[in-house]
Amino acid sequence: MTRGYSLEQDLKLLINNPKYSDIEILCEDEKKLHGSRAILAARSEVFEALLYNGMKESYENQISFPKINSSGMEIILEYIYTGSIKEEILTKYNIIETYHAANYFQLSNLQDFIIKTVKNALEKDYLENYSPELLSKVVDIMSLSEDNVILNLLVEAVAIIPLSTIEFDRLSIAALQYLLTCTHEKEKPFATPEYEVFRYSAILAAKQVSNDAYKILNEQLPILEQVENSIQVKNELFTDHQKVAKELEPLTKFIDFNKIKGQILTDIIEPLEIVPSKIILDVYRKIAKSNSLDSCGFRGIPRTILYNNLFLSIYYYKEDKRVLAYPKKNLKAFY
Repeated sequence: MTRGYSLEQDLKLLINNPKYSDIEILCEDEKKLHGSRAILAARSEVFEALLYNGMKESYENQISFPKINSSGMEIILEYIYTGSIKEEILTKYNIIETYHAANYFQLSNLQDFIIKTVKNALEKDYLENYSPELLSKVVDIMSLSEDNVILNLLVEAVAIIPLSTIEFDRLSIAALQYLLTCTHEKEKPFATPEYEVFRYSAILAAKQVSNDAYKILNEQLPILEQVENSIQVKNELFTDHQKVAKELEPLTKFIDFNKIKGQILTDIIEPLEIVPSKIILDVYRKIAKSNSLDSCGFRGIPRTILYNNLFLSIYYYKEDKRVLAYPKKNLKAFY
């Protein structure tokens, strides 16, 4: 294309081009990118402060960002040079890194665009969305502050996905802990019964210990449907139970064992010896004092799943009014 007809196309020629650059950008993964001081400083106050502060960065031909990955920085450079990026360039592999970098360089319009892209992805594809992976990345690389918009968005998205449908390699133990922290004793929509919360937490903790512990707990912690159908479980103490208990400890404090049936506590959970006996005894005392029937409830706002032929809709209740959380989806994908 002949130059001079499109400013955007002409500026794209400058992106990461050593010929037109006067500074190297060293990223977390040790990949080097190239940039123009003047363009970077004109488009970002953070770059302005770093590159024209009279310190060594002002004179050296390299600047380092040890906490920003090159996959995110490349998109940052395209946005800085051209003023826009296409939605399809953002994937589950780079979108969090890009948001993190946009936050660092105070590019608020780009942050808003990324948030909009994430929302669109979640709304279009509830059953196949990648919010568990994204939440795991956010928790790993970003500040866990209450005003972190993308963090709050992903917590809400993962909370209304039944944990039993999320494979154990998709959600990190740190992300699970943050999810449980944000929803513990809170009136927020949540899709997983508390026993399943414990089961997922315990198996994920076991996965951090050893393959054997992971396999054993998968066998000794049946899903809730199997429990309700009186499936017999073989309870045998395994050698790594103390290590699993240690990995599980940060999660245990955010699991409400009072919402788990007493019989499940007695027959399934207690024999594993991975939950402190005091927690179990406290539940037994409450059951004895209240003389009430066992519960197997949910944390937060109860939700219902309604079926209609081959489709489902997921609702929750707010102020006694039914609210649609996700529209109808094909049931085949759900299973």
